[in-house]
Amino acid sequence: MNGKHFIHEFWLFGVKQAYASIFGGFLLGVMIVTRLWYPLESLHRYDFIFLAAIAFQLFLLAFKLETLRESVVIIVFHFVATLMELFKTSDAIGSWVYPEEYLFGIGNVPLFTGFMYSAVGSYIARVWRIFEFEYSSYPSKWLTVLLVILVYANFFSHHYIWDMRWLLLGVTVALFYKTDIYFRVRKTHRKMPILLGWLLVALFIWFAENIATYANIWIYPNQVDEWRMVPVAKLSSWFLLMLLSFVLVSIINTIHIRSPEPHVASLANSKGRVIHKSD
Repeated sequence: MNGKHFIHEFWLFGVKQAYASIFGGFLLGVMIVTRLWYPLESLHRYDFIFLAAIAFQLFLLAFKLETLRESVVIIVFHFVATLMELFKTSDAIGSWVYPEEYLFGIGNVPLFTGFMYSAVGSYIARVWRIFEFEYSSYPSKWLTVLLVILVYANFFSHHYIWDMRWLLLGVTVALFYKTDIYFRVRKTHRKMPILLGWLLVALFIWFAENIATYANIWIYPNQVDEWRMVPVAKLSSWFLLMLLSFVLVSIINTIHIRSPEPHVASLANSKGRVIHKSD
């Protein structure tokens, strides 16, 4: 690939990624704008974010920018996330708090929070479709489902028993270290290790989390007096969330396994053996 084609493909890759992130980008944009300027006295800011998220979802469906399957992913993620949020923000746990007032909420959790997790699920479902994902050496689906059940359970149980996150991360590496993800930007599928892809997305979520906490969407105990950056160690949690999100989406999507095809030109050595070159 020459330099001109590389630049064009890299630019197109960025455009497609932005399109896949449209819901999360919208949500983060609303959070930033309403932090800087919010003139509505009759409607709490959190409630406005909740209503804006619903309106944007309806807009995406009405203009066929989102499929019904992707909207189902968002509903599932909203339910799963709200359960975890109710636990994490309970008075007994207090992992983080939502400092502003709201009407649309359950307990200590404003209802817009489920959409933050749904944005991750929406991104994965959309990027899967847009880039026409294929995989090599993908592990057994039932093993991946069992793994994410343990991951989800650990988000609750580590407050009472030993935190299994590093063990779960080790098992994840053992299952997926051979797995490559193939994605098509233009005509040709490119590939990268799936673990690297998840790490890059987890890093992006960590950046977004810092913006959200700065915008007073939620705050951690060490941010009550003044805002501080979220520790980099939080990446482990976001990586596991990425794994959970990806496997949930894989349940309703077809996992296309890529089989290597022999190159048209095969080379024969002096002993008559044929050596195939794979793409």
